[in-house]
Amino acid sequence: MTARSSSETARVIPEATVARLPVYLRALTALADDHIRTCSSEDLATAAGVNSAKLRKDLSYLGSYGTRGVGYDVDYLRYQIAREIGVTQDWPVVIVGIGNLGHALANYSGFRSRGFRVVALLDADPERHEEIVAGVQVRPFDDLEAIAREHAVAIGVIATPAGSAQDVADRMVAAGVTSILNFAPAVISVPDGVDVRKVDLSIELQILAYHEQRKAHEHARDEIAAAAAGGES
Repeated sequence: MTARSSSETARVIPEATVARLPVYLRALTALADDHIRTCSSEDLATAAGVNSAKLRKDLSYLGSYGTRGVGYDVDYLRYQIAREIGVTQDWPVVIVGIGNLGHALANYSGFRSRGFRVVALLDADPERHEEIVAGVQVRPFDDLEAIAREHAVAIGVIATPAGSAQDVADRMVAAGVTSILNFAPAVISVPDGVDVRKVDLSIELQILAYHEQRKAHEHARDEIAAAAAGGES
């Protein structure tokens, strides 16, 4: 569970709901970009790819922001969700590991538009130092502690090979980083109070491969059944 304190009470939001809030925010941003000022729960649910009952339940944790017969004010709800998940403020982020993936992450324009500012790119390879990626100079990994202090970095991104991931995580935690997004194909251990989100593209592809294989087996089974039925007629 994730807790958020207000001036009066501590509101507790389930992790599954927290995971969907950024999806709602993205959908609302798209609606706002299309100059849509209000939307129904059904329209927002469709844009977010969930059912409307789940969406209304999720939004109930934030308070009542809809109007019966009118729907949701897109800009207001977008602000409320952004405030709830903490992206109305600027979050300094450091990325460690500036290989191909690190380059792609550094060049991702969506970070800044969503409240995340990449303040440093770090790599242990001296040949990468002084390189400029997306306007940011690549610096030695040993600069991590100084950078974390200077910018009050709370969020770190690991884009290193698997063998380096735990050491990087340990150094991040020691430097005061309390949230880590791990792209390395490795499980990292962190102490209590440090949050880790893991993104493993190969696992996601393997899950898709499973579904494709299942569909192929079902198709083959249906063809065999159809052929058997044809032979009996």
